Amino acid sequence: MAFSANGRKLRRSRRNRVLFGVAGGIAEFFGVSAFWIRLAFLIALIPGGVPGLGLYLLLWLIIPSE
Repeated sequence: MAFSANGRKLRRSRRNRVLFGVAGGIAEFFGVSAFWIRLAFLIALIPGGVPGLGLYLLLWLIIPSE
């Protein structure tokens, strides 16, 4: 089951991906540049890596692929 808003569903992107498509999928869902989502994950990696990496991996497991 994917989350939806305004007719869009939250899915991992196949077109806009660097690793698993999590940031690209979130960016497409909210209508923003994937750069900003990736920057947020990068900032979350700074304090030891666990917050950003853990959140990314959790989202990778939860968000379905396109």
